[in-house]
Amino acid sequence: MIYDNRATVRKVLIITLLLNIFVMVLKAVVGNMTGSLSLLADALHSITDSANNILGLITSRFSSPIPDREHPYGHQKFEAVGALGIAAFLGIACFEIIQGAIERIIHGGKPVRISAPELWILLVVLGVNIFVAFYERRVGKRVGSPILIADATHTMSDIWVTITVIAGLIGVWLGYQWLDVVLAFPVALLVFWSGWTVLKDNLPWLVDEVAIAPETIHAIALAVPGVVNCHDIASRGVVGRQIFIEMHLIVDAADVETAHRITEEVEKRLEERFNPARILIHVEPPSYQSTQISF
Repeated sequence: MIYDNRATVRKVLIITLLLNIFVMVLKAVVGNMTGSLSLLADALHSITDSANNILGLITSRFSSPIPDREHPYGHQKFEAVGALGIAAFLGIACFEIIQGAIERIIHGGKPVRISAPELWILLVVLGVNIFVAFYERRVGKRVGSPILIADATHTMSDIWVTITVIAGLIGVWLGYQWLDVVLAFPVALLVFWSGWTVLKDNLPWLVDEVAIAPETIHAIALAVPGVVNCHDIASRGVVGRQIFIEMHLIVDAADVETAHRITEEVEKRLEERFNPARILIHVEPPSYQSTQISF
């Protein structure tokens, strides 16, 4: 079965793009008004949010699960490539934040000035970020979209960054100017961790890491009446997103029709367990023997 979630993904990305632009403008305006390095770094982080949404829209356009002549397994890896692009943006943001903090320490800068209305504006920004993160994660998990889940992870880092920045600016408001520069470093670490998480979650899809333990597939197949054994089991993809399974099936069947019926039952049970899944089974006679479950 093939499941196309691109319309839902595009709708969510457009909504979050508009909200991220709104947040970015607020941070940049308040950052320029106050001269806060940590807040300007946070605004830079928000620029990557908008860029990520645009990148997501582009990759979603090309990530159709429907196979064609040139791509018989579909195009879904484009979406994983887009998620890696998000990781790259996060790495760039991390570098820029650290570079700005070091320059401020070495060369100094204007004192940061913050007022109560500006702090209230940042609380509005925080509320928008919280909504975006939970909205994207909920829809991403529901439709199995790596680009939405990756972007939600990025936005979740924005929440912690903004909380850190607000805490620092409250400290500046109370007279502790050094807090603004010091807190720029944990902001950078949070951004780096978000990028690493996105990278770790999407590499298995791109390098065809095993998706399901072959012993699990073996047990499901042997539970079907008429199956003698199965071997050379392989799987790839991501469970819940798209799974590809290959296996050799030894069946106790005297004719092709019976062998076909047994094979279809195996496919049905695997699809019920790991849908969406594409399954390829090579049928062998009961006289064939093999104890090699996987390759």
